[in-house]
Amino acid sequence: MATPKAPLFGEQLIRQGLITKDQLRIALTEQRKSGKQLGRILVELGFLSEAVMRDALGQAFGRESIDLTSLVPDPDTLKKIPRNLARRFNVVPISFNEESQTLTVAMSDIYNLIVLDRLHAQLGSGIEIKQVLAGETEINDAIDQFYGYELSVDGILHEIETGQIDYESLQSDEAEYSQPLVRLVNSILSDAVKRRSSDIHFEPEDGFIRIRYRIDGVMRQIRSLHKNYWSAIAVRLKVMSGMNIAENRAPQDGRFSLTISGRQVDFRVSCLITTHGENIVLRILDRDKAILKINQLGISDQALQSLQLMMARPEGVILVTGPTGSGKTTTLYSILSHLNSEAVNIMTMEDPVEYPLPMIRQTSVNESVNLGFANGVRNMMRQDPDVILVGEIRDRETAAMALEAAMTGHQVYSTLHTNSAIGAIPRLIDLGVLPGTMSDNIIGIAAQRLVRKLCQFCKTSYEANDLERKLLGVDSDQPLSLYKGVGCTRCEQHGYHGRIALVEVLRITRPLRDLIAKDVPTGELLKKASSEGFVSLSDDGLRRVKEGTTTLEEVTRVIDLTGRI
Repeated sequence: MATPKAPLFGEQLIRQGLITKDQLRIALTEQRKSGKQLGRILVELGFLSEAVMRDALGQAFGRESIDLTSLVPDPDTLKKIPRNLARRFNVVPISFNEESQTLTVAMSDIYNLIVLDRLHAQLGSGIEIKQVLAGETEINDAIDQFYGYELSVDGILHEIETGQIDYESLQSDEAEYSQPLVRLVNSILSDAVKRRSSDIHFEPEDGFIRIRYRIDGVMRQIRSLHKNYWSAIAVRLKVMSGMNIAENRAPQDGRFSLTISGRQVDFRVSCLITTHGENIVLRILDRDKAILKINQLGISDQALQSLQLMMARPEGVILVTGPTGSGKTTTLYSILSHLNSEAVNIMTMEDPVEYPLPMIRQTSVNESVNLGFANGVRNMMRQDPDVILVGEIRDRETAAMALEAAMTGHQVYSTLHTNSAIGAIPRLIDLGVLPGTMSDNIIGIAAQRLVRKLCQFCKTSYEANDLERKLLGVDSDQPLSLYKGVGCTRCEQHGYHGRIALVEVLRITRPLRDLIAKDVPTGELLKKASSEGFVSLSDDGLRRVKEGTTTLEEVTRVIDLTGRI
C-alpha cells in the first residue's frame, strides 16, 4: 500500500487511537531496515488489519476506499483490463460509467504513475480513470475470483512431456517457477488453497496418481496423473517440507509455508508408505480463513448468548467437544481472539501450534524434552496467566492439571473427543476426575459439528415428503418447503458452498452442578438441561434445514437422527 510521509501518517494513526507510540517506533525501525512502506509494515506486524489500514489511507489521501470482499464483478468492466495487466499492476476494474466514460479502478498504490500510464495506454485517451483504495491482499483475491484462477497444469504437463515451453504458466512473479515440475507442484497447491480446501491428498495407485482435495469436509477427486510423475513430485514435496528424500519406508512429517494471493499459508505434511508407494497428505492452515470473530461462527443467538455467559466467568473450565475436523480449533481461536487484549495474559499449550495469534503466548508440545500437556500447564502456571488453553485433554494427568488451574483462579479452555456435550461428563469421570471436583469447576461444554451450506446462487425449493416431515416434526397437513442445491459454476456443480457449525451449548447451572456432584446418569442430566432450554445438536441441525441453510441429507451425514423416526 502507498503511504504518505511516514512520520506524519504515523502521528495521524496515533491521534485516531489505531496504534500506540511504541508500535509506531517499532514500525519505523523496521521501515529503515527493510525500506518497505509504513502501512505494509504495520499490517505485517499485526498492529493493524488490512481493512483498517485501507480506510486510514483513504482518509489520509482524501480518497475513497472500497471493500472488495462484498463486490459483485461486472464481466463487461473486467474486459477493459486483461488479467495479465491486472495481475502485473495489482489493480481491479470496478465499474464503468458510459456517460462520463470513467473507469473506476481499485489500486493499492494510487500514486504509481507508471501503472496509470500503462492503464491509459491500454484504455485509450478517451477514458478517464478514477482510483479507489483497496488492500493488496484483497486485490489479489479479487483478481483470482473475478478472472478465474485456473493455472495451466495441462500446459505444464505438456511442457514436461515435450520440452515445449508453456508461456502462459510462466506469468507468475516467482523466479523458481522457471522449472516446470516446481510450477506443477505450486500450481496444485495454489489451486487447492483458492478452492478453500482443508487437505490435499496425493494417492499413488498401480498405474497413476490420484489427487483429491477435501473441500467443505468432503473429498473431491481433482486430477489423475501418470505414475511417472510421482517420484519427482514426492521428492519436491519432501524438499519443501524438510523431509529426508532418501527415506521412503518410514513415516515422516514436515511443514512449510507459501505466499499465495499475497498472504502466507502454512502446510503440514504427512508421508506414509502404502502398497503402491508413498502416500502424501498436506493439511492447509490458512490463518486468514480460520480465525473468525465469535459472531461470525454462524451459531444460533441462543447458543452464542450461553457461550458469552460462560466466557464472562473469571475462573473455571470450558470444554469444546466433537470428532476430528468438527471445527473445535476454529471455535477456540475465535474465543481467544475475542478475549485477547493488553489487559489479559493468554497462554496456550498446543500439539502443534496451528495459527500464530498476536500477544498470545503459544507453546507446542514437545515430548522429546518432556513437555507434554500436563507439564506444559504446570509450567505455564508460573508465567502469571489469566487464560490458559490446553489443546486436548487426553489423559488423567492433563485433566487433573486443567482442573487444578481452574481451582487456582484461571479460566481454562480445552477440547475433548466425545459425541455430545453431556457425554463429556462421563468421559472426565473415566479419566479419574471426581464428580464433586468437576461440578465445582466446569463452567460449560460446547459440542459441535460442521455441515455444508447450500449454495445461495442455485438452491431451489421443493415440497417435503412424509419422512422429512416426520424427522422435522411437522404434521402432514401443514405446508413445508425445503431446499436443495442444483449446482452452478459458483459451487462447481456440487450445490454446496462453505460450511456452518451446528452447536449445542451446555451451561452448567446450579441445579446441574448438584446433579453432577451426585453422579446421576446422563439421562437425568439431559432431562434437566432440556427443561432449562438446552438445544441439542440434532435440534440445531433441523432448525438449519427448516430455514433453508442446509439439507436434511447433510445433517444426517454428521448427526444420528434415527431416534426421531
